[in-house]
Amino acid sequence: MVCLGNICRSPLAEGILQQKALKAGLDWTIDSAGTNGYHIGEHPHMLSQRVASKNGIDISCQLSRLFAKEDVDKFDKIYAMADDVLADIKYIAKEKFDPEKICLLLDEVYPGQHKEVPDPWSKVEIEYHKVYDLLDKTCDEIIKKYKTR
Repeated sequence: MVCLGNICRSPLAEGILQQKALKAGLDWTIDSAGTNGYHIGEHPHMLSQRVASKNGIDISCQLSRLFAKEDVDKFDKIYAMADDVLADIKYIAKEKFDPEKICLLLDEVYPGQHKEVPDPWSKVEIEYHKVYDLLDKTCDEIIKKYKTR
């Protein structure tokens, strides 16, 4: 799960998918990262933590990290939260970029529509709840699609 700073959207997505994978009995490694590096080593945004907690998920121990070219080899699937993040991933991955492996997260629910997960940064808590709901729905689809593979 990749967003810009790895403190709002991608930590929520990581926490949601991890909880759903564990509940489904799946031994998946789920991680998140950011492409801009402004928040390396920081915990998720306070509102991301609050919204996750209200939904029974603890993301408080996550620490922001920078997306690296090596992540392309390390993970089977990489999801970008938005087009600008996808462009950053392409730039970082260079020749390792694989559009079958790396795509927009919402393509799982809205294939070919190029929808983005809105960035709630600097917005009010309700916007984080909206992002949570969107991520929750998408993570359900990911579990359905990949649990038997």
